Amino acid sequence: MDNRARGRGAAINPRNKFFKNEIEYTSEDWQQWEDPEVNPKTQFIEEESKTLLSVSDSPDLPNFHSINPYRGCEHGCIYCYARNSHEYLGYSAGLDFETKIVVKKNAPQLLEKLFNSKKWEPKNIHISGNTDCYQPGEKKYKLTRQLLEICLRYRNPVSLLTKNALILRDIDILEKMAKLNLVRAAVSITSLNEDLRSALEPRTVTGKRRLQIVKTLHEAGIPMGVMTAPIIPGLNDHEIPALVQAAAENGAYWAHYTVVRLNGAIAMLFEEWINHHFPDRAAKVLNQIKECHGGAVNDSRFGIRMVGEGNFAEHIKQLHDMACRKYFKEKEMPELDTTQFMRGGQMKLF
Repeated sequence: MDNRARGRGAAINPRNKFFKNEIEYTSEDWQQWEDPEVNPKTQFIEEESKTLLSVSDSPDLPNFHSINPYRGCEHGCIYCYARNSHEYLGYSAGLDFETKIVVKKNAPQLLEKLFNSKKWEPKNIHISGNTDCYQPGEKKYKLTRQLLEICLRYRNPVSLLTKNALILRDIDILEKMAKLNLVRAAVSITSLNEDLRSALEPRTVTGKRRLQIVKTLHEAGIPMGVMTAPIIPGLNDHEIPALVQAAAENGAYWAHYTVVRLNGAIAMLFEEWINHHFPDRAAKVLNQIKECHGGAVNDSRFGIRMVGEGNFAEHIKQLHDMACRKYFKEKEMPELDTTQFMRGGQMKLF
């Protein structure tokens, strides 16, 4: 009997590393794992947050300002680096990350307070720095739409990243922002193989649909890019040229990538996942991931962790660079404008 939760990426809830007395499950337990609720429903946990803006001091993303209206993500991507952050909330990086979604209900109020602060200097804010701002809960809470309305009213530039077609709901706001050079967006596309996509990212739209999103937003005047990320050796690395070509043909200005890394609890989750879905190539994939990270599946070294190292990582880089040179040689993404910011937000929506 298969006790895996249907329509979810993770099958288990690994031990939270902060809970010393909690049982830790290992690979030997997978065959006996029985979840008391095989198909857990998504829970939305509403909170009044004290802060909203996160500023990265990482050399990989210097001075990166981001907002995440939701913590946890129902999309369930098995490789998601944000899974580990759920442990700080007292949850597991596994099923909990996909089924216990923390909603920052006062996010719009916090953003407006920030914009009215004398300390705020206008700069690009990235919405979705950790989890997807257009995950299913956004249909109900509309926090991302409210944040965009505020950014437009105050004329503060914003960038977006998503895997969900719900972004098209906000095309009216995005068009207005694009005319003022205040917005750009990107869609993450990891595979055009629907069998792989549905296993890898179970509650996301198809790769074909994501290309349609890129095309629709591009035709509406919104500068678009594509993240072909993460590249997973032995699973989707061979798709790189096709992904980059499709991105360019549908209106993207650029395509970037990262190489998968399996830090913290993600290593156990991914190993269980690939042994279940692709047992014939599980060992090969895991070994090639290790090749990209100095012999380990995890990697926290600045400057290396996102692109890897070694022969296989270099092969991925060259393949991606070659495709980008071929298909994006005459495209250039416009810079966002920070000079129009209006403290107080007197500029009404027009």
